[in-house]
Amino acid sequence: MKQSLILICVLMLTACGSIGQGLAEITGLAFLHDRRDSAAITLDEKIEDSAIIELHGLDEIKGKSHFNITSYNGKVLITGEAETEDIREIIIANVRIISGVKLVHNEMALGPVSTLGARSEDSMLTIKVKDALSQIKDKPGFDATRVKVVTENKVVYLMGLVHKEEGEAAAKAVQNVAKVKKIVTVFEYIDYASEN
Repeated sequence: MKQSLILICVLMLTACGSIGQGLAEITGLAFLHDRRDSAAITLDEKIEDSAIIELHGLDEIKGKSHFNITSYNGKVLITGEAETEDIREIIIANVRIISGVKLVHNEMALGPVSTLGARSEDSMLTIKVKDALSQIKDKPGFDATRVKVVTENKVVYLMGLVHKEEGEAAAKAVQNVAKVKKIVTVFEYIDYASEN
């Protein structure tokens, strides 16, 4: 109950654009603005689900790692922590062999597994970053729902199919968000001709 009240308060304190973006993601309406086709969206969901199922079944990494798997257009971002290099390599190797994976961005840190408190802070930071992205008004056609945001240990990762200037505007907007330690862009850049 207490967590629900905190979440409601957070949503009320963020801008309407951020709430709208979040609702679009929750209800599945974000696909209306997505530059990926429906087959790519479905494949990305399948990759993420397959990775989670596979990795949670590995006894040798249980309790010794925390990971997030984010797939966007077949490119997979792996964030989190692994206690040893061997554990990190097991995770990366198991994700690489999943059908449909084109590329793996290995951003797993070596070290102790993050606390729930640290993950909650990252979730709050993600909300603030999405709000900052929703405030970009000087780029005609820019749609904040096209930028996937992942936050791990106050490092913000930005993914998506964007034009170069959209990616630059997104990274610049995130620079102004308090407590962001670092910004890593893993965008796939497209040109205007490819949209027509």
